[in-house]
Amino acid sequence: MGERLRRTMMFVPGNNPSMIKDAGIYDADSIMFDLEDSVSLLEKDAARMLVYQAIQTVDYGTKEIVVRINECASEFGRADIFAMVKAGVDVIRLPKTETVEDVLEVEAVILEAEKAFGRKAGSTRMMAAIEGATGVLNAPQIALSSNRLIGIAIGAEDYVTNMKTRRFPDGNELFFARSMIVHAARAANISAFDTVYSDVNNEEGLRAEVELIHQLGFDGKSVINPRQIPIVNSVYTPQMKEIENAKAVIEAIQLAEKNGSGVIALNGKMIDKPVVMRAERVMMLAKASKIIDEEGNYYGK
Repeated sequence: MGERLRRTMMFVPGNNPSMIKDAGIYDADSIMFDLEDSVSLLEKDAARMLVYQAIQTVDYGTKEIVVRINECASEFGRADIFAMVKAGVDVIRLPKTETVEDVLEVEAVILEAEKAFGRKAGSTRMMAAIEGATGVLNAPQIALSSNRLIGIAIGAEDYVTNMKTRRFPDGNELFFARSMIVHAARAANISAFDTVYSDVNNEEGLRAEVELIHQLGFDGKSVINPRQIPIVNSVYTPQMKEIENAKAVIEAIQLAEKNGSGVIALNGKMIDKPVVMRAERVMMLAKASKIIDEEGNYYGK
């Protein structure tokens, strides 16, 4: 399976019909309908049906559709899983994941639902949100716990509460957790997602945080407002110099292959595998950002 671009994952409350209907018009790579924290206890069943109907009837194009369910052990968790599997959701997001057993418990219910509705076993993917100290320390095992996992994410608000601290502008309180999660994701060859930035009016603060998580190696960030999407995407958009360098690396590889040479060089320097992998990712991001087309040509030129 090829790598999927996941720069932005937009939270959409599962009890908001207009936001659910319009979610596809924004430039988020993934849409995450929330049945958990943003929905009151009295609205849980109605939200589930609303999201179920939307997944089946609204055209979201090629966007990845994710649904955050209620905890599996709650009175709503099992019903959430069955409804979303029946609807054909791409990914089920687990809240407050602390152990491998949390993942396996949900996986067992998903498999049961796939069998019940005639869906291919394994077709419903999962992602785990890590929101406490136990989950952070278990992140490497969680990331490897299921072939269904497409990624793991950090949920900062619950995490800092669990750590008896709060959010700070520099983000130092999250450094260890972020590092654990991104390392666990890389070791398992899955995606790593950063937490939301709750101050939607502080664009400068958001950009600084996105630049930090981009530097750490995260694949993308959850967002809570459409206005945050272009800021996050822009940080993950390669600069012209990066694109030109990546194109040169790819062309050098192609030339070496054409000449039957096992040695690849660019400007007198050897090109090794990590350089090639970075170049390929830059090209993927440039294409996704509509800077270049599939042939590597710049749009509008």
